Amino acid sequence: MTVEDYKSAVTSSAVLERLEPFDPRIVGTLPLGLAVSGSDIDIVCHVLDPNAFTDIVWKHYRSADDFVLYRWTSGTRPAIAHFVWDGWPFELFGDQRPVEQQRGWIHFEVERRLLALDDGRLRRAVGTLRAGGLKTEPAFAAVLRISGDPYQGLLELAVETDAGLRARLAACDPG
Repeated sequence: MTVEDYKSAVTSSAVLERLEPFDPRIVGTLPLGLAVSGSDIDIVCHVLDPNAFTDIVWKHYRSADDFVLYRWTSGTRPAIAHFVWDGWPFELFGDQRPVEQQRGWIHFEVERRLLALDDGRLRRAVGTLRAGGLKTEPAFAAVLRISGDPYQGLLELAVETDAGLRARLAACDPG
């Protein structure tokens, strides 16, 4: 499957149109060009009314292959749905925080910025680690020599200026 296939699955599922009231945004390895076999289409949403979100997801995707919907009845946990459409696994993540404040979006944005500032060496190094089975954030953290929790480390990089990110890239020499 190619990147065009993933875009075709997004279009044929009409997921962005159906979830439009929730500010849906595709994140993760596919738009970054770092997908490996089994990568899913990750979509983050701003969901103030979890019942409205899960009603739409249930109505339109419950008959899709491998459909699962997680909806907690208390607390502030997100609603999460998984399903397969046109051979592509989807994960929908509905959180009460605006998309720009969600960890998945912040990780995606810092990874996108790093890849845009690099000359291709970071992409190759992360891609090699991903092909070896590492998840995206741990792969970035390994190449960038971020110690400790890779997810937290990337969140901390999000506040860096482009100059700071370039310095980080130069210091790590991703090969």
